[in-house]
Amino acid sequence: MRLRLQVITREEHLAFVATRASVSHMQVPSWGDVKPDWRAESLGWFDGEGRLVGAGLVLLRPLPKVRRYLAYLPEGPVVDWYAADLVERWLDPMLAYLKGRGAFSVKMGPPVVVRRWSADAVKAAIADPAARRLGDTEATTYEPAAAGVAERLRKRGWRQAEAGAEDGFAAGQPRYVFQVPFGGRPLEEIQRGFNQQWRRNIKKAEKAGVKVGRGGYDDLPAFYELYAETAGRDRFIPRPLPYFQRMWTALTAEDPDRMRLYLAHHDGEVLAAATMLTVGTHVWYSYGASTSRRREVQPNNAIQWRMMTDAHELGAAVYDFRGITDTIEESNHLLGLLRFKAGAGGEAVEYLGEWDFPLNRVLHRALDLYMARR
Repeated sequence: MRLRLQVITREEHLAFVATRASVSHMQVPSWGDVKPDWRAESLGWFDGEGRLVGAGLVLLRPLPKVRRYLAYLPEGPVVDWYAADLVERWLDPMLAYLKGRGAFSVKMGPPVVVRRWSADAVKAAIADPAARRLGDTEATTYEPAAAGVAERLRKRGWRQAEAGAEDGFAAGQPRYVFQVPFGGRPLEEIQRGFNQQWRRNIKKAEKAGVKVGRGGYDDLPAFYELYAETAGRDRFIPRPLPYFQRMWTALTAEDPDRMRLYLAHHDGEVLAAATMLTVGTHVWYSYGASTSRRREVQPNNAIQWRMMTDAHELGAAVYDFRGITDTIEESNHLLGLLRFKAGAGGEAVEYLGEWDFPLNRVLHRALDLYMARR
C-alpha cells in the first residue's frame, strides 16, 4: 500500500523522534532554526491506518532570482531504508512532493551503515605503508543489506554524491565517522578500551588540576575564541559566533539537553571547550576547540572523558566522535585527529554517503559547476 506524505507539525515530528533510539541531530525540527538561509519543513509518511511511520526534516535553499530550491535532508529522512519497496513507497512520494514545492534537486543522507573497522584495525591500517585509504583496507564487519539499498537507489536514478575537499569533511556530512558503542557496558569497561596514551593523559590532566565543567550561552564567546584558534591551526574555515549562539538557543529550546557546552579550566584559564549533542540514546561530540598553550596538561582528553561519562549517565547507546578522514597517509594533516579518536577504542564506521536526485538536470548541473568552482 502506498504511503501518504504530508507536512507535519513540530510536535508530531518530535513525538515520532521520541519513538526512535537513534535519529540524527540534523533530523529534528530545531535544526531548521539553526539554518536561517534555508526554509525548513517537517515531512511525515502515514500508512493506511493514519499512523505516522516515517519523518524527515527537509531544508529548502532558494536559487537567487528564481523560485526554485535545492532540497536537502541531512542524515535523513528517517524511513524504512531496508524495505524492498523503499523507492516506490517511501522515496517517490517525497520526490513528487518536493518537485511540487519547486525543488530542482534533492540531496539526502541515508543513515545506512556499510562497514566498520575496530580501533585495532584502524591502527593497523595507519601502520601499513601500502595503505592509502581506510576504505581500501579489510573491514572488521560488513553490513550486507547496505548494498541492496544502494542498488535500489541507483536503479531509480539517484546518484551517489562525490566527496568534496578533505574526503567530504568540508562538503555535506561525513561519510566516515568514529563511534564508541556503549550498549549498556559499565563505564569502567569503556575506559579499559582506551589505549594506554588516553588513560595516561586522563590521569595527567587530573593530577595537573584540570577541571571540566558545563557552560552556558554566556560561555560561547570563550568557546569561540579557542575554536577560531583551532581553525587557524587545523586549516579550516570557522563558522561565525552567531551560528553557535543560534544553535544553542534553538536546540536547548527544544530540549534542555539537546546541546551542552563543556569547558576545561586550568589555573583560571580555559584551555579546551567542546559541544555535545543528544537525540535519544545517540550522543555526538559536535565541535571541539583548544589552545596550543599548556597542552602538556592534556585538557582534550579530560574534556572527552567528562563528556563520555555524562553521556553514559544519560543512558547513551553510542558516543559519536563524528567525522574522520579516510586518507591514512602520513602527509594528511587530519591523520592526527583520526589517531586521537581511535585512541578511545570503538570503531570507524562508513555510511552510505549522500545521494542526489536531479529533478531539473539543467539547474542541477549548474549547481554542480558552481560548487566545483568554490
